[in-house]
Amino acid sequence: MMKIAVVIPAHNEVQTIGPLVEAVRALGYDCIVIDDGSVDQTGEVAGKSLAVVLKTGSKSGKGKALKVGFDYVIRNGYEALIAMDGDGQHSPSDISAFVACCQNTNADIVSGNRMGNPQGMPLVRLATNRLMSWLVSLFCRQFIPDTQCGFRLIKTKVLQAIKLESSDFEIETEVLIKSSRKGFKIASVDIQTIYRDEVSKIQPVRDTVRFIAYLWRELFRKND
Repeated sequence: MMKIAVVIPAHNEVQTIGPLVEAVRALGYDCIVIDDGSVDQTGEVAGKSLAVVLKTGSKSGKGKALKVGFDYVIRNGYEALIAMDGDGQHSPSDISAFVACCQNTNADIVSGNRMGNPQGMPLVRLATNRLMSWLVSLFCRQFIPDTQCGFRLIKTKVLQAIKLESSDFEIETEVLIKSSRKGFKIASVDIQTIYRDEVSKIQPVRDTVRFIAYLWRELFRKND
């Protein structure tokens, strides 16, 4: 069995972070919560639930928060990590499917796939996700049905082989493209689609522009 940690970037997730950490810990995994400038009690609640809590100090964006978690995982000898969102949209019960897929396919990254049953996903988000996934799959030269899903398993050796620069949501695309260019294998596993009444932290116009700008830069970037 691989030594795996679960990495959760969180900003103002006091309502969901405690039960999430407890569920992850109950499965036997170390849980690393990156408190990204929360102004509520997110970090304190996560710590009381026995997560390792790392603080960014001020809100820095999902990409920078994830990189803090990635660095911790590398330094502490984990063989892989599972990245999850802190808002309750990812179910810890799906973690076993990621591990099984990794073991059965020998994939270096296992990406969550919500497209098999996207019930409840807003129509605009569904259409945008399908378009982005098609474009990123072309860049990666391997099919990834849901490239925008933040629920994924990543082997540590992948993170050691690539240089990540993104500071926000586009980091999820950057990981896929740069790892593909290094020859790493990406698999996908179906996960639950969970939507409640929470307001998405993704800004459709701003983040779509950031995504397109990132892909444009990648067209002219040499492998790194």
